[in-house]
Amino acid sequence: GVARRAGADGAGAGVDARESPDDKDELADQLETTPVFGRVTPHQKRAMVHALQSRGHTVAMTGDGVNDVLALKDADMGIAMGAGSSSTRAVAQLVLLDNRFATLPRVLSAGRRVINNIERVANLFITKAAYAVLLTALVGIAGSPFPFLPRQLTLIGSFSIGLPGFFLALAPNESLVRPGFLERVLRFSLPAGAVAGAVTYGLYEWVRRLDDISLAEARTAATMTLLAIGLTILVLISRPLKPWKLGLAAAMAASYALVMVIPFGRNYFELDLPTTTAWYGVAAASVIGSIGVWAASRLFGPEATNRA
Repeated sequence: GVARRAGADGAGAGVDARESPDDKDELADQLETTPVFGRVTPHQKRAMVHALQSRGHTVAMTGDGVNDVLALKDADMGIAMGAGSSSTRAVAQLVLLDNRFATLPRVLSAGRRVINNIERVANLFITKAAYAVLLTALVGIAGSPFPFLPRQLTLIGSFSIGLPGFFLALAPNESLVRPGFLERVLRFSLPAGAVAGAVTYGLYEWVRRLDDISLAEARTAATMTLLAIGLTILVLISRPLKPWKLGLAAAMAASYALVMVIPFGRNYFELDLPTTTAWYGVAAASVIGSIGVWAASRLFGPEATNRA
């Protein structure tokens, strides 16, 4: 009756914990279908935590008394009330100083936003590291001039990583936090970076060997190609997509176009518009690279893990 008056969903289906089974699997089955328990002993609370953990759940436990200490210690997240006993505050990972459970949704939302957005930004920066290493290796093996000047790399990094990363890091994100952060980042970033680096280098070498093409024009073509693939990577790691995320990618592309249109921007970044034939190559390489990055994310990224 108390739980029902407090507004707990399904409170009418609550059970007396004295009738709960001792077997962990049977207790886990009961916990997944029963929302409210009464007369729960300290050892039963700990058994409930273990039963839920055995089913792969991340378990939080709140309490304010000595009878909650056992469960608080074994839970994935122990949450104590600020006015609770000193023993519960000592074993808890989080103490609610205002003694209000209403604080927890905001705490959970903030934690999810930080962790999930760090993963998104990490995807961007590790992808950059992957294609930078690959390009350096290819140039060293071939003995050709590097495809970019330092200021051109700054331009690419600013519009495909730096500025978008700033907005993505602050964006709301309440998706569930899943284990395997490093594995997911590497499974996406390394293949995506390899595709971006290989396609860009291939385009650069092809353009450089065209008739009447200067090194500056070849570097400009490589810059445009890598930026286009980088924006595709930005869109992929921004999923689920929302209008503002698409607008962010479009704004970055428009900013680069503005740099190309303004003479000062072209001169500062040492960009030189390539010939029509090179433009066709840039368009083709951008499409191939974008499709390749998408295919790599499907084959090796978190989506492949989820399908498996």
